[in-house]
Amino acid sequence: MGIINVTPDSFSDGGQFSETSRALKHAEQLVYDGAHILDVGGESTRPGAAPVSVEQELSRVIPLIEQLAKAGHCVSVDTRKPEVMRAAIASGAAIVNDVYALRAPGAVEVCAASDVGVVLMHMQGEPSTMQAEPIYENVAREVSEFLHKRATACEASGIARARIALDPGFGFGKTTAHNLELTQKLDQLVQLGFPIVAGWSRKRTIGELTGRSVAAERVSGSVAAALACVARGARIVRVHDVKETVEALRVWRALGPSLQ
Repeated sequence: MGIINVTPDSFSDGGQFSETSRALKHAEQLVYDGAHILDVGGESTRPGAAPVSVEQELSRVIPLIEQLAKAGHCVSVDTRKPEVMRAAIASGAAIVNDVYALRAPGAVEVCAASDVGVVLMHMQGEPSTMQAEPIYENVAREVSEFLHKRATACEASGIARARIALDPGFGFGKTTAHNLELTQKLDQLVQLGFPIVAGWSRKRTIGELTGRSVAAERVSGSVAAALACVARGARIVRVHDVKETVEALRVWRALGPSLQ
């Protein structure tokens, strides 16, 4: 899953692809490099990010989604607003990727009324406050329980099980220690029986582990984290650096099943 942020303030690439023409060129490069899904987001969810209006988010994502879908690409919309979900689906989005796990009023109904896939993510708190002292008694158990409840609620509302994937939400209301424990115990989420989406790419924990304060310099660490998640059962990795991740996966897999 290749990331396309059409925002001015995303933590890693904010402002780089705010023009549709530049975003389209970037999307084509991601596909060439090996992305199977293009994840388009119009509202930053970095720590401390302020929300944007529905109108502003629509103006950012819909023109791009329309063109990408028309070109035959599998497009995911990264949003927590039901109004944006509805418009994105009408414009050709095949997946709704929601950091709020479809908890906004009306979100489940919008997705249930279509045939889109959904990615349900765990987040403690809100983007503006989520990194202010996140606390868990058992992070792997609590994240697993939350995602299981959300998946069950979605199924009960008419979203088929086969359309649901789960994301533990690395960096969303979690310390470095939480992120590491979640990765080490990712099998607990895999056992829920849904595809797992892992999004470690360029995040603060990578910087803390590698000493890289600049997000764009965290490529190697991000690739290592993606491999660690795939080794523990993740089916989708959400990344900025598609080429590097795809090449690493190809070599890793070629070295033999004993390493997988």
